[in-house]
Amino acid sequence: MQLQKVKPLTNDYLENIGFHWHTDQDNTSYIADEIVPISEEEAQNYYDAANELYDMFAQAGEYVIENNLFHELNIPFNLVELIKKSWEDDVHWHIYGRFDLAGGIDGKPIKLIEFNADTPTSLFETAIVQWAMLKYNQLDDATQFNSLYEDLKDNFKRIITLNSDIDKFEEYYSNLGWKILFSSVQGSIEDENTTKLLQHIASEAGFHTDFEYMHNVNFSDDGIFKEEENFEFWFKLVPWENIGIEESELALLLTDILNNQKAIIFNPAYTLMFQSKGFMKILWDLYPNHPLLLETSFEPLNNKKQVEKKCFGREGANTTIINADGSIDTQKEGEYANHKSIFQEFVEFPQDNQGNYYQAGVFYAYEACGLGFRRGGKILDNYSKFVGHIIK
Repeated sequence: MQLQKVKPLTNDYLENIGFHWHTDQDNTSYIADEIVPISEEEAQNYYDAANELYDMFAQAGEYVIENNLFHELNIPFNLVELIKKSWEDDVHWHIYGRFDLAGGIDGKPIKLIEFNADTPTSLFETAIVQWAMLKYNQLDDATQFNSLYEDLKDNFKRIITLNSDIDKFEEYYSNLGWKILFSSVQGSIEDENTTKLLQHIASEAGFHTDFEYMHNVNFSDDGIFKEEENFEFWFKLVPWENIGIEESELALLLTDILNNQKAIIFNPAYTLMFQSKGFMKILWDLYPNHPLLLETSFEPLNNKKQVEKKCFGREGANTTIINADGSIDTQKEGEYANHKSIFQEFVEFPQDNQGNYYQAGVFYAYEACGLGFRRGGKILDNYSKFVGHIIK
């Protein structure tokens, strides 16, 4: 694959727009000074694939709930009621997620790797940084598959309208005046500023918003509070599985809050089903040999090169690439070893002439709306780089 060299954004420029995680621990830039040229057809294919995949996820989610397959997905038992409750009522709106995809460029078919449906990263990079890079280099900033910022704004409005007719937002909202509290953990500038970017977008959409660190938010049977102020909506950039495993009392409180209709939480609890990599196995069972899917099993695949990874894991941790003869190609250790394994058919990512691999990320907010790439080794880890794109 070919790349287009660009003048990199300076660290001062990035920090002025709120992007502070621009340098990795090895002092190399996290944002690549190259972009991936793609065609209109390739952009359309990514758009179509993500939309089709989301429809499949929705159908498979219904199947999981009807058949109580939560244990198979490695989902903590204390979140099951929350998942069911959020699934059955349309007011629990999915704000955004990110599909990780192999292929899509240089004639390689698109294949689903996983869906980061609950707490996806690279939002700031996709919506803001790669767009700014085009402007900085005096390129046409409209030549991207990237309407993520505007689509998020529209999707926040759908919290109120609950359908595609966002023109009625002001009419509905003016009679309600509901507020959204945004929260992240303290100590992560990436999580905090990504959350505050979403808060800013929601404010532009017309909501009253506020921010509070997770540990300062008050929860009770009466709802969710910042000090004495009650909020009808709460957005948390905290993984649902962490709440279930590490904050069992909070999981019970949130269940009561939902059951008593005291607040609505984003992303909703049902996105944990989609977030589980075990969901890839459910999809394969329901859509065997679908062209967008890779064979996936809870048991090792026979005579196939494959990837073993954990149902819940991040940044390539606890991932192993296994050759068809059972030997290890490469692996990464990590902190997720206690989670259940899945085995997914191996597919090679597109490569540049330096031997770097590229994985596409397509954001979804009511529809597919933003493309970016991660660049790294065979297993993409926390040293992978963000690479923007341009439509030629």
